[in-house]
This record gives sequence, C-alpha cells and structure tokens, in this order.
Amino acid sequence: MKILFFSSFAHLVLQKNQARTSGGAELQVALLARELAERGHEVVIAGGDVGQADNVVLDGVTTRNTGKFHTGRLLEMLRAIPRVIQVIHEENPEWVVVMGWTAWLFVLWAVRPFLGYKLDFICSLDSEINGEHRRENPVFGALFEFAVRHCDARHSITADQEKVFRGRGMIANFYRYLLIPRSTQRTSEKQIDLLWVSRCQQLKRPHLFLDLAEALPDARCTMICPAEDKELWNTVAERAAKLPNLKFIEKVPYHEIQEYYDLARVFVNTSTFEGFPNSFIQSGMGHVALLSLCIDPDGMIQVFDSGILAEGSMEKMILGAKEMLSEPALLSSMQKGSARMVEEWLDNRANVQKYLEGLQ
Repeated sequence: MKILFFSSFAHLVLQKNQARTSGGAELQVALLARELAERGHEVVIAGGDVGQADNVVLDGVTTRNTGKFHTGRLLEMLRAIPRVIQVIHEENPEWVVVMGWTAWLFVLWAVRPFLGYKLDFICSLDSEINGEHRRENPVFGALFEFAVRHCDARHSITADQEKVFRGRGMIANFYRYLLIPRSTQRTSEKQIDLLWVSRCQQLKRPHLFLDLAEALPDARCTMICPAEDKELWNTVAERAAKLPNLKFIEKVPYHEIQEYYDLARVFVNTSTFEGFPNSFIQSGMGHVALLSLCIDPDGMIQVFDSGILAEGSMEKMILGAKEMLSEPALLSSMQKGSARMVEEWLDNRANVQKYLEGLQ
C-alpha cells in the first residue's frame, strides 16, 4: 500500500532538525510513517517548504518539498496548490492522510476525484470534532468539517473521540498514539519538581503554569515553551524571568526532550483541549506523575491512578501539587500508575495494525 502523509513539519522529525521543533501531531505522523515503512508499505511525507531538499529518503520514508502551503497566509496557500497537486500526482498514493485541523483537508477532498486517492483524517485535538474549531474559524472551519464528513476513512486517537464522531453521525476507527523511541536510558534521578512542556499557544494556557510556580516558591519548576504565538510567548518569557524557582527553556529537539521527563517528578498540563498528549506518553515513559487542570483522555488518570485531575480549578491544582510533592509514597504510587499506562495501552505493533484496519 502506498500512503502519503500531508504534514507541514513531520519531515523535520525524521531529519532530527535542530532549528525548529515539531508539534505533537507532526511527531506522531513521523512515527507512524516510519513504522509503516518498516512493515513494507511505501510511505511519503509531503512537507512544507522550509528550505529542505526534495525527494530525500529518511528512515525508509520519502520526503517531498511541497511548497509553502504551511505558512497560514492565504496568498501563499493558493500559490502552493499547483505544487501540492504535482507532488500527489507524481507519487500516486492509494491514501492521502491528514492528522489534525487544517483548511487543506477541503482542498485535498476537492481534488481527490482527479487524482484517484482515498482521503483519511486522523483527529488530533478534541476541538476539531466537537464544534469548537468551527466556532473560532467560521469559514475555514465549515470547509474543514465538510471535508471531515466526506473523508473515506477517519481515525480517533481516544475512545472519547470515537464517541464524539459517532454522536455526530460519523464512523471513526480508534487507534492509540505510538511510543516515541528513546535515545538514552532512563535515569532514576529526579531533579525537577514540576515540568511543563508545550508550544506557546492560547489553548495551552502557559500563564497558568507560571501561576502554579508562583504559588509553590519552593518547588523546582522547568518550563519548555517553543514560541508559536510570539506575542503570547513574549509575555510568558518576561514573566518567567522574574521567577527564581523557574527554569525557562524556549525549545528542545524532540529526540532530547525525554531526558527532561526522566528528571521530573510531576508533569503539569494546563490546556483547554487536547487529544492524547504526547507529553502524557513521555511522562509515562519517564515515570512521571500527572497533574492536569482539565485534560484526562479516556479517564486514564483515574484508570491508572496516575496523578490528579483538578477539574478546571486552579485552587485544586495548587493543592494537588502541594500534596503530591509533600507525600513521597503517594507520588511514587502515581508515578508507577503513569508507567503502567504506557505498558498496558501503548504497543506500537498493535496500534499500527489497528490503524491499518481502519484503512481496510
């Protein structure tokens, strides 16, 4: 089977690019592409133009330079359409796969009859299918939702998402995200009390982690926050510089980030919406307990007793952090529960097979 992933920056994961960080969805595209290539499938990543060479094979995956479709600027997007069509025509895939919200899904649906492929959408964030994106982006959101409904296949990454699809009259096949391969052995040493890792976006609410760090001045906090919303990032960086108990890092390459999870006691999530965060997977790999303001995919925090869900309350989050850091036995139990989630839910071979079953 020949599969083409349409993804802005997933190719940078395979390049181990040092200059920019890829998002969680892009990381998972790269992992899935590599796993499929290892199983003998012909796999292509059609990536955005960031100056890379065209038609390069990385880890068995062909990477194509597909123009500046990724910039978010309408004129550049329109100019990129001929290049996108050209690359898909040259590769002639059986499936074109898109993970996560993009107006390009509609374009790919519209040209599909002329190029002869099937279209698969993988839901990355819950807000992509619960109506939130359409409320925030009325025009492009409507085109995106139309395309989601008319895809040949849909995939959810949580059982909760699968229920949302079904409630909106769509069938989606469920598979879980893939494990990220380690580059170093896990250390048992814990030097970070509270860790926060995410791109700087409004929906990630980075200032709430700064609120938490302020409330726990004795806690050793680390924040890894690549700039995406530059205006927001400037306010976060300025405020973070004033907190003596906080180490602020702009970005870390994905293949080095696991070392920070290994050193952490508690991982903190302050997002409004998520799907199944890569950060929860990496927390499990690093034996890190979870402290989440709102996010609990498939009830995993309760199922595995892997941390504390604050149910949207900052007061509960602050109290939860104090409790976790002051009770070693409780924290150790939660860390073991986080590791158990990885052992029981995340098997790359089984989950890749579930993904392929969705295409069949």
